[in-house]
Amino acid sequence: MSGSAALCPLTRPPTPHPFMRHLKRTAKLGRTGKHRNAMLANLVCSLILHKRITTTLAKAKAARSVAEKMLTLGKRGTLHDRRRAAARLHQEDAVKILFDEIAPKQQERRGGYTRIIRLNQRLGDASQRAILEWMDLPAVSETPPETKPAAETKPAPEDKPAPEAKAEPQQA
Repeated sequence: MSGSAALCPLTRPPTPHPFMRHLKRTAKLGRTGKHRNAMLANLVCSLILHKRITTTLAKAKAARSVAEKMLTLGKRGTLHDRRRAAARLHQEDAVKILFDEIAPKQQERRGGYTRIIRLNQRLGDASQRAILEWMDLPAVSETPPETKPAAETKPAPEDKPAPEAKAEPQQA
């Protein structure tokens, strides 16, 4: 019987490489699994704190899925979801901001919480850079907004007479 199976025209010949990557879509990013998860968690925490981050395009695409899953947990808002987000992100302050500030603003949106804006290539290694930011949220600027000078200011100091130059002794 084994001989007849080899002659059957419906069987396929064995593949030349036995390890095909079917249904394996995880972006490896040149890191081990623990390092990759820690890096993505840090990227998402930075996105939560700063509302906008600049990184490479591959990292932005990988961090986008983690960020959107965390925001979905934030929209549900249960204690269990808060603990799941804290277990994934490892930063309690970022989880608090996510659940208290960002998720309520995105409550009406049904997915697509982030946007990726492509930038130029980096000079050192020519990798494609990108901005990852939340949709419909203003980015927090690095510099504080300029404050107007107070109405009551100190009067300008009065002009003091310039100190007289010391006379040079004359040579005789």
